[in-house]
Amino acid sequence: MISAVVLSSVLTPVAWTGTVLGGQVRTARGVVFEDKNRNGKRDSGEKGIPNIRVSDQLYVVKTNANGEWSMPLRSEDIAFFVVKPRDWMTPVDEDMLPQFSYIHKPAGSPQTRFPGVAPTGPLPASIDFPLHRSREPKKFEALFFGDTQPRNVTEVDYIRRDIIEPIVGKTNARFGVTLGDVVFDDLNVFKPLNQAVALLGMPWYNVLGNHDINMDVEHDHHSDETWEAVYGPNYYSFEHGPVHFIALDNVHWNRPNPSERGGYTARFGVQQLTWLKNELAHIPQDKLIVFCMHIPLISTQDRAELYRLIENRPYTLSVAAHTHYQEHHFLGKEQGWNGKEKHHHVVNVTTSGSWWSGLPDELGIPHTTMRDGAPNGYSIFSFDGNQYSIQFRAARRPESYQMLIQVPDQLATMQLATTQCYVNVFGGNERSKVEIRFGKNGKWMPMTKTNEPDPSYVEMKKADETIIAPFRKLPGIINSPHLWKVPLPTDAKPGLLMIEVRTTDMFGQTYLATKGVRIL
Repeated sequence: MISAVVLSSVLTPVAWTGTVLGGQVRTARGVVFEDKNRNGKRDSGEKGIPNIRVSDQLYVVKTNANGEWSMPLRSEDIAFFVVKPRDWMTPVDEDMLPQFSYIHKPAGSPQTRFPGVAPTGPLPASIDFPLHRSREPKKFEALFFGDTQPRNVTEVDYIRRDIIEPIVGKTNARFGVTLGDVVFDDLNVFKPLNQAVALLGMPWYNVLGNHDINMDVEHDHHSDETWEAVYGPNYYSFEHGPVHFIALDNVHWNRPNPSERGGYTARFGVQQLTWLKNELAHIPQDKLIVFCMHIPLISTQDRAELYRLIENRPYTLSVAAHTHYQEHHFLGKEQGWNGKEKHHHVVNVTTSGSWWSGLPDELGIPHTTMRDGAPNGYSIFSFDGNQYSIQFRAARRPESYQMLIQVPDQLATMQLATTQCYVNVFGGNERSKVEIRFGKNGKWMPMTKTNEPDPSYVEMKKADETIIAPFRKLPGIINSPHLWKVPLPTDAKPGLLMIEVRTTDMFGQTYLATKGVRIL
């Protein structure tokens, strides 16, 4: 039996396009079953699992007592997926990509520059989804990468050496997510990148980005043909532990004139929002929902429709990337959010930093400092029931590297009155507390959050422009969203002045940093 398609008043109803043969509606059906021997096939004695959700990216249905599901076949070009429930896991392929979907394309994908889905032939008599038991505790961690974005295998190797190999076997994360721009236009790079990320040995989910699409097609519907062949549906959901994760596609492609270059806009679209409302109807109010997307919400055209669907829920979090700098937004009435509490929207650090730009370091890897003055890296999201916390991690740096104190190494006493001490707290935001003291016995005092360029990045950019060498120049300067400053003490005596900074973030996590300045 089909769950009703509930439409929000802000959404335009979606026309049903079910296929009719001989006056009969065609039906897709299948079984979600416990794959005890994990061979991906339903063998004798492997029972169906009840109350598991299956979707075609519009309808959401539940399996019956025998694990059976069915729904109308809306199209001959459609994706079906199982919503992985808590304490169960789908199979993963050799690259640790979860196998949770079936793409139905009898004739295959239209011809594009990069290969899409091969012809699937007629609708299978039964579309079955295997699951196996996997205990998922209340507390767990997940890794979040933003914009890995390699142009080629050389840059895949940057990711492998800069990010992946240093943490292999050293993380407690149960799975990972890349928040779009998995690659940089060349979709042939999906495979080598997946192989590199698979070294981490954990299931890895992916979100569609604007550089991950087939740009030689005219319409958005066919822009994810290669994506579907590699990763599956362009939007989907899954549970892990007590948390519900929803991967969204807010990259809408349009190329009305085949002789001209196309472009994209940031929006979800009516069908996706309708599916989302149907999916949310199954999720309890006390469950934390994490929305994963590529383009930040604040730049997405139909974000208000999303807000209306979730703003009465007490536990929501959303995460994006795309901008190549890290920022935390707290959305309230000024941003069109009407919820009782502000919504936390995270623009995640990018793994590629500033698109693998800047002078290469001693290992030949570009330093790729982001435009906010922060290093490239990744985030660790920790979950405990419906609560969460976030930790920033810089590539190839210790856990303690959370900020950069910026003040000259040497200063004459006469310069003290005109010199500011800047501190870039890489994962900081408006809810961070940043304090400084001068000398071991100095008094802790608050620093002032400032909206200006990171001084160290300004110097890097200037240096870049003076160097004639075969490397990619750093991108333009922006005001850093996580910069603090304070004047230096004018009464500092000649000798070594010790500066200590401590910051406590919105989750109560405290970090320390020190720097010595020689006063002449």
